[in-house]
Formats: sequence, structure tokens, C-alpha cells
Amino acid sequence: MWRRRFAFVCSPLVSSPKSTLIHNQAPYWHEYAKAFTTGNVNSEEGISSKVKVPFITFVLGGPGSGKGTQCAKIVETFGFAHLSAGELLRKEMSSNSAKGVMIRDTIKEGKIVPSEVTVKLIQKAIESSNNNKFIIDGFPRSEENRITFEKIIGVEPELVIFFDCIEEEMVKRVLSRNQGRIDDNIETVKKRLEVFVTLSLPVLDYYSRKGKLRKIEANGTVEEIFEKLRPLFAAEKVSIK
Repeated sequence: MWRRRFAFVCSPLVSSPKSTLIHNQAPYWHEYAKAFTTGNVNSEEGISSKVKVPFITFVLGGPGSGKGTQCAKIVETFGFAHLSAGELLRKEMSSNSAKGVMIRDTIKEGKIVPSEVTVKLIQKAIESSNNNKFIIDGFPRSEENRITFEKIIGVEPELVIFFDCIEEEMVKRVLSRNQGRIDDNIETVKKRLEVFVTLSLPVLDYYSRKGKLRKIEANGTVEEIFEKLRPLFAAEKVSIK
């Protein structure tokens, strides 16, 4: 089952500092309330020195887990800028730039766009924004994505949110979207879920070990789920917009 496969990598948000991660005697969960203090960029690239170190939140979850809907509410309530790797790639393709043509050709050939290309699009979006708080949706999808992001951007996320939703509910949501997408069918959705599990498990495990991962039970109404998110950002003392 979907939940069972992730049970050992993450714990739900809890108030007690004594709650533990069930993973090879991993460290205790701690209250995630410190501000971002890393000001130095050690990578050769990294965010421009003229840009204040950004507050970055990653949002992960399978198709139909509610990532996009909840990201929109976070943007509205807490004033974050919402970045989607998929949207950035589509925007670059529509520009007909040399990079956009390369991305289109890569996808047409059934290949995966190199992590460096995707991360540099994210970097460009961060540096061109007047905001300093970013919520990045559906990224990193793999350990390679994660490593490349930290190498190029030069910082780690402050918070990683995992939307844990039962498989039946995710399939139901995707099939009811009626957006005309060719991948919105039950067979393809289940395959996408399997791919997510395979590629994202190491990412979730990595951030769980670092105490940055927070699991949100993503079954229920939009408002019920959002109320579970509020304490995460309140703990970070992120100002309401």
C-alpha cells in the first residue's frame, strides 16, 4: 500500500519533541522554528550575492495528492512565490529559445530533461523575483534533482512537506479533474505513483534524517488539509500576507 511504503521515512507533525523518526535510530524530531541563517554560498555557482538567501520550501506528493491546490492557498495566505518545475519547462519551451527547443526535443524523444537545465530555470526565477519566500512544487523528484539543486542554488530548503494521501483517493481526484490530459487515466496514474515512490523515496528519507521533513495527512477537504499546514508556517514565523 501507498502509506505503508512511506511509513518508515516520515512522521506526522507533532508537538512533542520526544516523538521519534522510525528509521535506524534516527535523531529526534525537533521543533522546526529557527530562521534561515546560512548566508554563505559554498558552491561555484549559487544564488547571486546581490540576492538575499531565499526561504525555500519543497512540496512533494503523488499525482492527485493536492500539492497544487494547497500551494495556491499558501501563496494567498503567507505571501510565498509559487514555482513549478513543470511550468517553468513549459514556459521555456513556448519561448522557442535554443534551450526551449532542446527541452522540447528531449521530451519528444522520451528522455528526461537534465537536472541542471531544470535547476537553472528555477535559479533564474528566484533571482528575477522580488519575493524572498518560495514554495517549489513537485521538486526535487529524485536524488539527482536534489543534489543538483543544492550544488547550483547553493542552499538547502528550510522545509520539505510531503502530502501523504491514500492511493484510492489520489486516483479518484486525478480522474475527476477532467482536464483533458492524456495521462489522466487509471493505468497511467498508477504507473506515475510507482515512479514517484521509486524516485522520491531517497529524497524523503534524506530530508527526514535532517529533521526537515513534515508529513501532512492529505485526505479530507481542502480547508481541513490547509489547517494542518498552518502550524508549519507559524512555527517558522512566516508573516501572513
